[in-house]
Amino acid sequence: MVYVSRLEHFNAAHKLHNPNWSMAKNKEVFGPCANVNWHGHNYELIVTVKGKPDPDTGFVIDLKQLSTLIRENIIQKVDHKNLNIDVPFMEGKLASTENLVMEFWNILNPLIPRISQAQLHSLKLYETPRNFVEYLGE
Repeated sequence: MVYVSRLEHFNAAHKLHNPNWSMAKNKEVFGPCANVNWHGHNYELIVTVKGKPDPDTGFVIDLKQLSTLIRENIIQKVDHKNLNIDVPFMEGKLASTENLVMEFWNILNPLIPRISQAQLHSLKLYETPRNFVEYLGE
């Protein structure tokens, strides 16, 4: 099994805020991430697929096609957006990195077979250089 990854980048704003809690509780739990005026991140998304190389191309997946798929179905929908307001698939969800990466999985997983025999293996979403989540679809 060979694992192939593609890195994509986007910028987005959000705030962490549970509408069922008081402002004091939100600030206690989320700290500055509960700022009423939002805050932003320079996100890095790493999409990893797995499979066996095609005997004719040597590719597990055509990375140009994978990049196009990610950009058209994820990046264009979140780049320079407010995740709490502007992104329909995040409506009604807390805009945490954990919830965001699971939504990305739900979008990409059924699309990968359209361009390759590869399977989606994992998504890593970096919110900052030191904070990231990894999701394996489990």
